[in-house]
Amino acid sequence: MAGLVNNLLILFLVFQNNCLGFRSPLSVFKRYKDATRSLSSECLGSDRPVISLGLSDFALDIRMPGVTPKQSDTYLCMSVPLPVDDEAYVVDFKPHASMDTVHHMLLFGCNEPSSTENYWDCDEGTCKDKSNILYAWARNAPPTRLPKGVGFRVGGETGGKFFVLQVHYGDISAFRDKHKDCSGVTLHLTHQKQPLIAGMYLMMSVNTVIPPGEKVVDADIACHYKRFPMHLFAYRVHTHRLGKVVSGYRVRNGQWTLIGRQSPQLPQAFYPVEHPVDVSYDDILAARCVFSGEGRTTETHIGGTANDEMCNFYIMYYMEAKHAVSYMTCTQNANPEMFRNIPQEANIPIPIKPDMLKMTHGHHEETKDTDKSSLQLSKGEEGEILDQDFHIEEAVEWPGLDLKLGQVSGLALDLENNLVVFHRGDHVWDENSFDSKFVYQQRGLGPIEQNTILVLNPSTAKLLHSTGKSLFYLPHGLSIDKNGNYWVTDVALHQVFKLGADAKEPLLTLGVALQPGSDKNHFCQPTDVAVDPISGSVYVSDGYCNSRIIQFSPNGLYIMQWGEETSSGRPGQFHIPHSLALIPDFSQLCVADRENGRIQCFRLGTGEFIREIKHKSFGRELFAVSYVPGGLLFAVNGMPYPGEAEPVQGFVMNFSTGEIIDTFIPLRKSFEMPHDIVASEDKIVFVGDVHARTVWKFASTESKGGGGLNLGNFFASHKGYSRKGFDRLSTEGSDQEKDEDDGTDSEEEYSPPPPPPAPSSS
Repeated sequence: MAGLVNNLLILFLVFQNNCLGFRSPLSVFKRYKDATRSLSSECLGSDRPVISLGLSDFALDIRMPGVTPKQSDTYLCMSVPLPVDDEAYVVDFKPHASMDTVHHMLLFGCNEPSSTENYWDCDEGTCKDKSNILYAWARNAPPTRLPKGVGFRVGGETGGKFFVLQVHYGDISAFRDKHKDCSGVTLHLTHQKQPLIAGMYLMMSVNTVIPPGEKVVDADIACHYKRFPMHLFAYRVHTHRLGKVVSGYRVRNGQWTLIGRQSPQLPQAFYPVEHPVDVSYDDILAARCVFSGEGRTTETHIGGTANDEMCNFYIMYYMEAKHAVSYMTCTQNANPEMFRNIPQEANIPIPIKPDMLKMTHGHHEETKDTDKSSLQLSKGEEGEILDQDFHIEEAVEWPGLDLKLGQVSGLALDLENNLVVFHRGDHVWDENSFDSKFVYQQRGLGPIEQNTILVLNPSTAKLLHSTGKSLFYLPHGLSIDKNGNYWVTDVALHQVFKLGADAKEPLLTLGVALQPGSDKNHFCQPTDVAVDPISGSVYVSDGYCNSRIIQFSPNGLYIMQWGEETSSGRPGQFHIPHSLALIPDFSQLCVADRENGRIQCFRLGTGEFIREIKHKSFGRELFAVSYVPGGLLFAVNGMPYPGEAEPVQGFVMNFSTGEIIDTFIPLRKSFEMPHDIVASEDKIVFVGDVHARTVWKFASTESKGGGGLNLGNFFASHKGYSRKGFDRLSTEGSDQEKDEDDGTDSEEEYSPPPPPPAPSSS
């Protein structure tokens, strides 16, 4: 009996661990040891850098590996990998540092540190990719405390995989005995999902000029906030020596509410916001830095050296997890006139005692920047920055959302980058449209009597041209070839058409009208078309009934096909191949395998399977995919089923790695069934929604010119900057003076309600 009880207990524990996704602390620790570099024996008082704090929580100790700085104002960095693959949340920080040896510490989150060495000089940078500040500690400054239920998201598909610790050693007189420093921070992490996600908003002046001898110079920054509500709980200010006071405000209906005000000559850590401040859509965030040019004989500009200045106001905030954005920037002054009404306190310097000033700056002197060559940005670096530093958000000023459209099924951009919309006019796809053999049942309605193809100005949504009247019954996919011809599919007719931009009749027709089939001459509800710009080969995704890709010659002769229906997720098989994206840069064709919730990519000409892109955040369905030359892949998913958490949203991915770079959702209205997506090289994105019967326009923050920072343009127009310099300018920000099968065959736009949950086995 005792043996039976023991066996049952073991089975229970195994079952519990599997259900909870629990990983034993020993396995986490082993992974950590395998991934990290050796530390000095003088440093860690414990050989357990990862410590279990229960089933879901653990602590991670991040320490300098026993370093001895050789000169004052040394900035040293080291990295630690996140010891788990799945998503976790940082919920608390415990610093280990003494003001006698360390001026300040900053902790960053990113995916790739700047170096793989045990530690390195931070002049090499902190991270190769975009980094986010998670924590700051400085002399005499209070530690950052996260509110209950708030955490920084790390790991998983969207969070950083590494922590990078930066330590600034100001005055190194304490190292005369050559001892080794082990300063750092211990993180408390949890696998429990946090309802609120922390993030950072950086306000930064980029073009302020301080004339020599000028007593008072203001640097003003202001941006309209165009996102979901965020709640502010900490702030941090930063300038160099000429800064007297920095203040930040929320402006709503003309009322200025203080976020924080501080002297930049005091320890520059995050200070708590004294009174809760929330920021909502269309509020304005404003900041002012007050400088004095007294004592200078030449103009002082914004920059990263001792003779330059900075004006940074950091805001730490939290948002609901489903809307969370981890990092936002503001570098403009959207409304200079409003600063006439800024509270007077923003203009009054905060007195600093001389001994405090001396302690804060660690006795270092300003030095001239003699290494100009290190500040140049290479062309390759600029391209990398342009690809990485942007965020997609709705272009709320675009009037196209109010167009009177039928069910929007397809989108494309023509040769002049005009938006082309394929819609169904007064026809709809519902439960009465087809019989069990996929034969269209509403032929008596006749073809659609409205123009189904609309060409719109992408900026104003003005109608430029329209065609397609009396040609189609249920439009679906649309693409445009290199000669400007339209290629469209009709799921009721079971046909594919090639149309000239002004043609009244098709130039080429594939398939037999109103006859579904699965041979070389028939389609069954074909969904999309892609045309190879080099060979002219035509690829058709077919479709709802056949689950195959067919290749035709430019004049419509059958060449080959691949694929069959599956819900098991096997490579090269489909469950509704719904959308096609041709990737000429890599000679690939990518397919949105809708009901399998993934993207599959194949070799052009051979149909050889190359790879799959699938993320948990896609959910069960992935509707459409679009590619932009240069390496960006855009996609939209479907609505979650009851009880599922993944929201309907848009995705931006790195094509080479498949990594999700960004996600986006509308601010006006909501996605209902986003059906197609198309993007341009300047990151203008359009999404057509078949249920909402509308088209949204999205743009990158860099191309909209508001709320974001185009680093490529910034560096190109500001002499003397490099990516390394920007690390210090914007993120380092120190006061340095140096340089699964669901069994459904759901039809396209008619989505029957899902079956009720199975009764409990208990």
